Amino acid sequence: MNQQDQVVAQDFLRSSSRRDILKWGVATGIGAMCSGFPTLALADSCCAGPLFKISLAQWSLHRALNDGKLDNLDFAAKTRNDFGIDAVEYVNGFFKDKAEDEKYLQQMKKRAADVGVRNLLIMIDGEGRLGDPEQTTRTQAVHKHHRWVSAAKFLGCHSIRVNAASSGTYDEQMKLAADGLRQLTEYAAKHELNVIVENHGGLSSNGAWLAGVMKLVDHPRCGTLPDFGNFHMGQGKWYDRYQGVQEMMPFAKAVSAKSHEFDEAGNETGTDFLRMMKIVLAAGYQGYVGIEYEGKNPDEDRGIRLTKALLEKVRTKLTKKVNTES
Repeated sequence: MNQQDQVVAQDFLRSSSRRDILKWGVATGIGAMCSGFPTLALADSCCAGPLFKISLAQWSLHRALNDGKLDNLDFAAKTRNDFGIDAVEYVNGFFKDKAEDEKYLQQMKKRAADVGVRNLLIMIDGEGRLGDPEQTTRTQAVHKHHRWVSAAKFLGCHSIRVNAASSGTYDEQMKLAADGLRQLTEYAAKHELNVIVENHGGLSSNGAWLAGVMKLVDHPRCGTLPDFGNFHMGQGKWYDRYQGVQEMMPFAKAVSAKSHEFDEAGNETGTDFLRMMKIVLAAGYQGYVGIEYEGKNPDEDRGIRLTKALLEKVRTKLTKKVNTES
């Protein structure tokens, strides 16, 4: 953008509503302003909205849940009362046999509502490979996910997170995963729900491969959940996390801020959160960023608080940058 365009953009942002700004950004095709952030980020900054919101992924408390120290039904209340977070992402493994138990799901829904917590999504594992080479097995896996679509819809979620596991060559797995995802997405779309895929090992941790799968599925209800840390492809091979997130962000409907360890300054030692969030925002993402603490030291509660503090610090820094340069 040249200097004259920058001046026009800045004047427009100061004098327009967020809705007008978004329409203008789409109509003109201008995604990156003078600050280097997209129209969406600038729209929120000038209208007092946050650059991104923070949620809590249930896996952050998997030890407490597995040890019986925390019950799934109490997760939402703990999220609000202990961490001051108002949105959650569930893991199906912690209520595996309750997907079709309406009374239980009603309890989950009520307890979240009672403390003002929003249910965002359910992470689904253990229901078969959506990219299985055998068509019958692949279709069975799709059908096993149907009950979780219904559960997520009942809870008021916007998505289910699934895996894109398969086998075969690079191209074969891409086509197989796309086929299973397309079947499931078409079903979920009838319930106004999204199907989103996380980088979660194997080829799914290859950002270019997963982006290719999204293009093959070619459905507005199918997207990605970029995870900052899940880029181990097996056999000691790692995919570049920043490149991977950048490749997945055009399709992102959720983001997972994976954390393990922190230095004395409160920074995550394996991921540059500032650099990563610049990538997230540059894609125009304005949704929730989910805390997913997986470390052993500090404990889960402390790790969650440290991750939240880091995200808040990064958000404040980036907000100041946007406001200064716009």
